[in-house]
Amino acid sequence: MDFNFKNIIKDAGTAISRAVQFTEEKLGKSEKTELDAHFENLWERAETTRKFTDKIVKNAEAVLIPNPGNRIEDFVYEKIEKQRPSRLSNLEYLGLDMVEAGTCLGPGTAYGSSLIKVGQWEQKLGQIERDFICSAGMCYTQPLRKFLDTEMKTILKEQSVLEMKRLDLDAAKNRVRKARGLLGTTAGKDDVPPEILLEQAERDLRIAQSEFDRQTEITKLLLEGLSSSHAAHLRCLYEFVETQARFYSQCTTIMTDLQRELSSVASSTTTQSDFTLCEDSTKQAKVLYDYEAKDSTELSIKADEIITVSEIEDEDYMMGQKDGSVGKIPKAFLELINT
Repeated sequence: MDFNFKNIIKDAGTAISRAVQFTEEKLGKSEKTELDAHFENLWERAETTRKFTDKIVKNAEAVLIPNPGNRIEDFVYEKIEKQRPSRLSNLEYLGLDMVEAGTCLGPGTAYGSSLIKVGQWEQKLGQIERDFICSAGMCYTQPLRKFLDTEMKTILKEQSVLEMKRLDLDAAKNRVRKARGLLGTTAGKDDVPPEILLEQAERDLRIAQSEFDRQTEITKLLLEGLSSSHAAHLRCLYEFVETQARFYSQCTTIMTDLQRELSSVASSTTTQSDFTLCEDSTKQAKVLYDYEAKDSTELSIKADEIITVSEIEDEDYMMGQKDGSVGKIPKAFLELINT
């Protein structure tokens, strides 16, 4: 217990000495030991690396996961080291709503079938986006975040220790100067001879200088190690760009395919105005049997009616026109009158 109490007194005295030294330096009453230019350059580079890496990580995470609530949720699950529940992307939710809407409006209609088609491809985009976010996090933001939480924190901690050692060194230098100023007087502090005070102060100075030099080397080695960290960050950057390029290429492929699918749907659904433009290819046909339209793209007809028809891409159907209405009719229900 006595030993611990002495340590507490000693630590308190050291803290007070550092505070006094720091205050005197700020007021210009005490000299400050300056580190060499190489060390200062290393430290400036470390500070710049820390500041901009933190900015890049935060901005990258905001791009990958725009919803702040989702980012906070991911952060909490990461801290408690628990598996985060699967979460659909906004594109996947949009796709689901489109498919549901198309199903309710009628998959046999042009609009309904198109909604379903687009919804399905939006879900594919959403899945690819989720894979991209996961890959980008693993190859880029997570390594950079780990660097800030481990290596950079260690550097900051050792730099803080170095600052304490510097304050101890400068305080020891001040005590030596004061002890030398007492030489030639009858007695020093607490009636201790000035020579003894100077000897103690010089011994403390040697210890403080040794600890300062050792801590300087430790911190310098860590700062110099940032070069390898920059090389690792460069590799992460390349991987991030490759992941982005792959993601956007997949998106382009999906959207191109979707456009092609929608074009085929549009070409098979000819409107009345489209029919009018193709009058040169129209023919007359007699209806052989009654036919009830199955959806809005087809035309209901009665047996023995004479209607106007036109060829379309679907070999099993023809486009028919009757009383201003236009729609598809199975060829099996028609008999062409003129060719």
